[in-house]
Amino acid sequence: MLTIHAAELLLPGGGHAPVPGGAVAVRGAEIAALGPYEEVAARHPGARVRRWPGVLTPGLRQWHGHWLLTRVYHPDPREADELGTAPLVGPAFDALAPDAARMAGSVRRGIQRMMAHGTTHVGLGAGPAEVRQAVARAGLREVPKASVLAPPVWDGPDLDPFVEGYDLAGAVHGPLTVGGLADLAAFDVADETDLVARGAATCVATVLGGRLVYRAR
Repeated sequence: MLTIHAAELLLPGGGHAPVPGGAVAVRGAEIAALGPYEEVAARHPGARVRRWPGVLTPGLRQWHGHWLLTRVYHPDPREADELGTAPLVGPAFDALAPDAARMAGSVRRGIQRMMAHGTTHVGLGAGPAEVRQAVARAGLREVPKASVLAPPVWDGPDLDPFVEGYDLAGAVHGPLTVGGLADLAAFDVADETDLVARGAATCVATVLGGRLVYRAR
């Protein structure tokens, strides 16, 4: 079934102009059309429509997937009383010394939390086989970069690609294009300036290869 994702503002990326009242039509794993909602809907009558608040953008790129999945522990909600809910890093991670089973759960939660920040592309470098397998099962796409094994340049872990991407052009995987893979995200913000200021925690939906892999409740 063809699905139309619509929002108050579409930011296609790649230097293309924002589209007020924009939409992206998705067929299978690919983008079938994008532009003003009225035009997209007219060309695809009967399509299922998902409306999101705020803006639609390409999916985001997280350079430090290797570090966030191997040197950070993402607590289980059931561990909140003991460990809190924030990622554990540095001395806290070392003190916990999670075993392989515990880290496997952390990796799964870390991937889920990346997708909850609009991430569709991740840098892993020469990561452990089990991490690469978990990322592949989730459908996240690897991106090559020589420095992906380096720890982030900021003070502590951050799941928000805007922390290092700085702006939308620096944080997205690439522009949305007809015939390209349907990797996109929706954020409950007013515009690009608001998105960069408030960050990827405003994500309300992430679509990966046409699949809705995250939806805020």
